[in-house]
Amino acid sequence: MSLRINDTIPDLTVETDQGTFSLHEFVGDSWAILFSHPKDFTPVCTTEFGAVAQLADEWTKRGTKVIGVSVDGVEEHKKWKGDIEKVAGATAAFPIIADGGLEVSKAFDMLPAEAYMPDGRTPADSETVRSVFIIGPDKKLKLSMTYPMTVGRNFAEVLRALDGLQMSIGNGVATPANWNIGDDVIIPATVSNEDAKAKFGEFTEVLPYLRLTKAPR
Repeated sequence: MSLRINDTIPDLTVETDQGTFSLHEFVGDSWAILFSHPKDFTPVCTTEFGAVAQLADEWTKRGTKVIGVSVDGVEEHKKWKGDIEKVAGATAAFPIIADGGLEVSKAFDMLPAEAYMPDGRTPADSETVRSVFIIGPDKKLKLSMTYPMTVGRNFAEVLRALDGLQMSIGNGVATPANWNIGDDVIIPATVSNEDAKAKFGEFTEVLPYLRLTKAPR
């Protein structure tokens, strides 16, 4: 199956190093981020999990839960967390899904339906399991990004994208390129000037279809 933006994520029951639960149960009424990895004890992925651990306070500020997934087992995950915490200097308090059967990787379209993990596999066998999925409280996919194995993910950009989603969905606006909290936002082209003034107050018309206003608080 393919999973596209605004699709409801599959409500899979997953086994993690912190117990077994359904994905919808995990998301609850929060935002959530699922970030995937092709194998435990790999260098780039270890630094990425460390970056996620270091941002624990930032996820909390945004009402967002984070959960990892790797196509190794629970015991490997528990051991790997020791390395992650050593690299990060922070506690990796988030759960990691044990996706040895590839159910999550296939349901989120990271691996084809016929994929399997051969004996003696290497990370190259599951290299496309390198994605970030941002999920809304409505359990719908809001954003996805996929990286190659050699390029570490920029979690500052994941935070920025999350901020943009929460701003745009919560306030009926859009965000321009390189937007950060505090920057002006875009008034949708479907909103008339009269309605824009009533809703947002003053705005700047850069082009007839590009109008900027201060971000709602």
